[in-house]
Amino acid sequence: MKRLICAKDVEALAQQSQKVMYIDADTLITPSARDAASAAGIEFRTGDPQGECCATETSQGTHACQPAANGGIDSEVIYNALKKLMDKGMLGSVMSSIGQDVPYVSEGDGSGMLKLVRSSTAKWEPLDTGNPADKVFYNELIGADDGSAMNAGFMTIEKCNFPWDVACQEIYYVVEGTLTVEKDGRVFTANPGDCLFFQNGAKLTFGSPDYVKVFYATH
Repeated sequence: MKRLICAKDVEALAQQSQKVMYIDADTLITPSARDAASAAGIEFRTGDPQGECCATETSQGTHACQPAANGGIDSEVIYNALKKLMDKGMLGSVMSSIGQDVPYVSEGDGSGMLKLVRSSTAKWEPLDTGNPADKVFYNELIGADDGSAMNAGFMTIEKCNFPWDVACQEIYYVVEGTLTVEKDGRVFTANPGDCLFFQNGAKLTFGSPDYVKVFYATH
């Protein structure tokens, strides 16, 4: 069975202050894993940890020390197949079906200066509002792991209200549905296409009478 390397594997290695990940010729590396490795300065090497590597792979390409094994399906064919799934927004569900827990599918230019996230592949996480019955979910697509000073993603709220203390500057853009925001007894209603801005320190109540999906950016 081929081994699949995703961004979380690279991030776990980076937390251990490791700069080399050893792989074999049949290992598949997702585009987001390559981006994470490039940002963390981690190299992929084929071989074993004792130094008997046959190739080193960086964001600039693969540098061979000796001929590498090339059995099974051609890696370029596999990459192109995964790329087509990713372009169609289907890679996230495929990876989940084989037991790979990925927050979303993304690709970049290899330098860390550009990141494209396929939001249709993003995994939704429950937001702790203090009430287990609340149906509030989010997925964060951009954050500190990208070297960004801001965070961005999506949030959904379904038929509930909850307190929200603003700890930074926040912007919300309503994608679909209805968002209500209460401040000092006054209720503001935002509809698709509307944008809201909150200053640090604001004490609000978020909610929706039915359902809402918003894009947010915080700094």
